[in-house]
Amino acid sequence: MHAPVWGPQLGNLFNHSCLIANRLRAFSSSAYSNQSRGGLPRFYSEKLPPSKDGVVRVKGDEFWHMTRVLRLTVHDRVELFDGKGGLVEGCIQSVDQTGLDIVALENPKSVSPHSTQWRIYAAFGTLKGGRADWLVEKCTELGACSVTPLLTERSPSISENRVDRLQRVSFAAAKQCQRLHEMVLNPPAKIGALLPLVKNSKLAFIAVAEAKPVFSALSSIKKESAGLMIIGPEGDLTEKELNMILEAGATAVGLGPHRLRVETATVALLSALMLWGDNQETSKV
Repeated sequence: MHAPVWGPQLGNLFNHSCLIANRLRAFSSSAYSNQSRGGLPRFYSEKLPPSKDGVVRVKGDEFWHMTRVLRLTVHDRVELFDGKGGLVEGCIQSVDQTGLDIVALENPKSVSPHSTQWRIYAAFGTLKGGRADWLVEKCTELGACSVTPLLTERSPSISENRVDRLQRVSFAAAKQCQRLHEMVLNPPAKIGALLPLVKNSKLAFIAVAEAKPVFSALSSIKKESAGLMIIGPEGDLTEKELNMILEAGATAVGLGPHRLRVETATVALLSALMLWGDNQETSKV
């Protein structure tokens, strides 16, 4: 992707991106436990107990992590989240060879997603050496709603095995950063499937070299509940592909004078958009 980075503001952006990641750790208020600060260990459960004293069964990888890695046992307290904003504190009630039962110590909480929900379409199918893993991991940490591998003329495919791995990377990153809402990794999509989404989105941005700097483009735009961003492949989109996306209604934004790799451009643009949304939220207070 031949997207640029804006000159004087680049350092500020990446400094702020670290701040954003910290603010969005759990998409929740500071009242919720932070494991890195001595809070309860947090684990995923597809279903949460419906109310206080309800019981849920935990099996599989999370059961293994609790008992074999952390050596948790009966009466130890934990937190469970469902990836949809639900969170509950519980206590291990019983353990056997196939799983464990956790009883809720309180009624489950439901936390709303933070700020604008950004859907990312990035052509990263040809990235090698862990670069795609890094892209998905950082998008999860920064708070993207979803990531979709974009199939283009210069990035025409992505292996099914790789998608499975990226899903595991995203899940691990969500747990590590205490995120309550899972980031969805969608099946690959072609340009043709993207165009209707661009047409129906009030916020749609595509990184384009020499385009208007992103913060200038955002200065006159109002915050919406959802938006999408598009990053082309190594070698960039073809002129035809770019024109199709722009004609569908996407706004071209530049990131400065330098060419960036796909994963760098993705994180740079997402950081800028999250910072913009965060600043708008602050200005309302």
